[in-house]
Amino acid sequence: MNKFTQHQGIVAPLDRANVDTDLIIPKQFLKSIKRSGFGPNLFDELRYLDEGQPDQDCSGRPLNPDFVLNKARYQGTSILLARKNFGCGSSREHAPWALEDFGIRAIIAPSFADIFYNNCFKNGLLPIVLDEAVVDQLFAETEASEGYQLSIDLERQCVIKPDGSEIAFEVDAFRKHCLLNGLDDIGLTLQYADDIRDYETKRRASAPWLFDTIK
Repeated sequence: MNKFTQHQGIVAPLDRANVDTDLIIPKQFLKSIKRSGFGPNLFDELRYLDEGQPDQDCSGRPLNPDFVLNKARYQGTSILLARKNFGCGSSREHAPWALEDFGIRAIIAPSFADIFYNNCFKNGLLPIVLDEAVVDQLFAETEASEGYQLSIDLERQCVIKPDGSEIAFEVDAFRKHCLLNGLDDIGLTLQYADDIRDYETKRRASAPWLFDTIK
């Protein structure tokens, strides 16, 4: 998993509340358990004017010019600004996979669905909860200034605006540790690889019959 320490990027405003995971990555594209390859179908229903099908080449599909991520000023977006209850609906982990594969590193919203929020941290994404009034102000500033960028410092737990002012945010200490060090569930387990090997060696010696190969 990619580490998240500091990040600066273009902000795109997705002015829609209750964005569910089926809108983030529609069910027909959930054909793989690999974490890559879902970016082209992120927000498929909103990004394209046709109905996307699995295994379809997205390069020739007609884009919706009114969708925020298709607009020229938001190309290269890596920070998504959203409304309340982002990531609601089903628990599919493909939603953060699609966002990360597209290039999104952080999402700022007044609230997130719990399972989606947890899944973000397991996949290198930083979900930031800010007061609704603060999010409203960020929407206004983003839409008023082309190329609007924010900087995020996870260690200091703050969002830095173009004028240098800072917005503090809260994050669980354990989740912060995992993101700063690029540790997903597998990475956390592998930190104890030596202890696991020692246990298996001792267990094999004390109960060898458990390890006999079944023929």
